[in-house]
Amino acid sequence: MTEMGTTERVLRLLALLQQRPVWTGPELAERLGVTTRSIRRDVERLRALGYPVNAAQGVGGGYQLGAGKALPPLLLDDEEAIATAVSLRLAAGGTVAGASEAAVRTLAKLDQVLPARLRAEVRALHDAIATLEGARIEVDADALLTLARACRDQVRVECGYADRDGTETERRIEPYRLVATGRRWYLLAFDLDRDDWRTFRLDRVHSLRVTTWRFRPREHPDPVDFVQRAITTAPYPHRARVLLRAPAATVRAWMPATVGTVEPVDDGSCVLSVGGTDEHELALRVGMLGVDFEVLEPASLRSQMATIAERFARAARDPDVR
Repeated sequence: MTEMGTTERVLRLLALLQQRPVWTGPELAERLGVTTRSIRRDVERLRALGYPVNAAQGVGGGYQLGAGKALPPLLLDDEEAIATAVSLRLAAGGTVAGASEAAVRTLAKLDQVLPARLRAEVRALHDAIATLEGARIEVDADALLTLARACRDQVRVECGYADRDGTETERRIEPYRLVATGRRWYLLAFDLDRDDWRTFRLDRVHSLRVTTWRFRPREHPDPVDFVQRAITTAPYPHRARVLLRAPAATVRAWMPATVGTVEPVDDGSCVLSVGGTDEHELALRVGMLGVDFEVLEPASLRSQMATIAERFARAARDPDVR
């Protein structure tokens, strides 16, 4: 086989190793139309280029592309290259400090090596995508990675934390899961001093210290559900539960997960749990959904809605009709 043929075969081998965790030698040989001896030589060529290809003997063994000390080049097919470019474009407007700059640098590298047939398509996608700049809350990328590793390794963390009023406290926590809401990052953790589960906003965490104390995992609440309830109802002095005459999927499409929680009742109704600074705000928020509803609690919200209804009824009268 010619050298060009060998190069193409090695690249195809690398692409196969990136597609699934483990391949046996005979499987690779069949896919590439060569002998298992050729596969062994090609694996050595990949290793010489810096790709950590692991080999295991016996049942369940085979070749596996592992992690090395340095990141070797990746092979992307057309769809993967386009998907990567779009993802990087969206990451440029993300909430992790420094990620936007890294995304731009990576996009520049990707664009430089893209085939002409894909470059035009990717650039067309870039032109078609716009990012609405909102009140993004950036978090430190190093802190995010540190907490992710602590969750993975199940080790205790000590940190400083500022609450919504700016009060500083020292916390000793067992970190479990990181939850992203689109605008902010949150951590679900067990607070050792308060002996209870807590939600921490990552942009308020500082002086992060990872200890060597490992912890035994506890039975924990669903991270997404816990964080959602913590940021949609718990922080507010007034809370309400309302039965909406609309499917849960429809209401979720109207209301972001950071505003309220929606629980389906049946195909045509759901229960909305929402918080607010006062009952007047809650009444208007529910009324603006544009569907029939029933206030489950609190009863005082019904009185507030009656007052608002009377005000709207007076405003709806024709001033020329007495």
